[in-house]
Amino acid sequence: MKKYIYTLVLSVFTFTHSFAQSSSPYKTSFKVDAPVTVAGMGLSGLGLYLMQQKDPFTDIEAENLNRNDVNGFDRFSAGNHSKSAKKASDMVLYSSLAAPALLLFDKDISQNGGQLLALYVETMSITGTLFTLGSAAFPRARPLTYSKNRNEVPLSELTRANAQNSFFAGHTAAVSTISFFTAKVFHDYNPDSPARPFVWAGAAIVPAAVGYLRLEAGKHFLSDNLIGYGVGAAVGILVPQLHKKSNASGLSITPSVIPVLGQNLDGVSLRYKF
Repeated sequence: MKKYIYTLVLSVFTFTHSFAQSSSPYKTSFKVDAPVTVAGMGLSGLGLYLMQQKDPFTDIEAENLNRNDVNGFDRFSAGNHSKSAKKASDMVLYSSLAAPALLLFDKDISQNGGQLLALYVETMSITGTLFTLGSAAFPRARPLTYSKNRNEVPLSELTRANAQNSFFAGHTAAVSTISFFTAKVFHDYNPDSPARPFVWAGAAIVPAAVGYLRLEAGKHFLSDNLIGYGVGAAVGILVPQLHKKSNASGLSITPSVIPVLGQNLDGVSLRYKF
């Protein structure tokens, strides 16, 4: 599997550098961006594995879950379970994955399509890392686990590891990343466009709608969605910003080694140069 991941990343970045970057507001580097992307994919896979290793509720624990144990801010959604909202949120997520392709209708952006693809893959790999490792580290029962309607939420669904993946909202984070990444790239390529406020408005609305659907579906509490929204927006904006040729802030993104439980894991770090 690792071989295929490395091959994919190598292909993406080779494709990237087959295009001239002179007309692009961004600067990418194979020796920096490829390791960051590979590390992000690897850590996302590790996080996904750890998410699946959570200790599930026993039948007794699941039956004894009490919505009054949920904090007051999130309690209103405890017990939510809408299959139609879940399906709608899935549809928005899957359809939004191709949203950055709309940028290719812009002539200047299409000339740097390879670079855009590389930045997109890198951005999503970072969000994937933050989501999966965050969820693995902080188990939280989903709102639907507090439902007492066993016709809608059978006990078997409550006693799966997935029932404790409420924190934080992965769908919301992913769509927020995609939306804000798309808006940020459009913004940087079109500094004088009157459409920029509308693009940003759309970027803000779409993940908010997904968050609402996940709330109704009983998959995540409001706080989970707010965190997912914020993480996604931050990554979607920061990754392109850190690659800007005119980035005068001194910020940079680089691969690094993160010590975790006595082991060294590949990761990424933000650096500020004075």
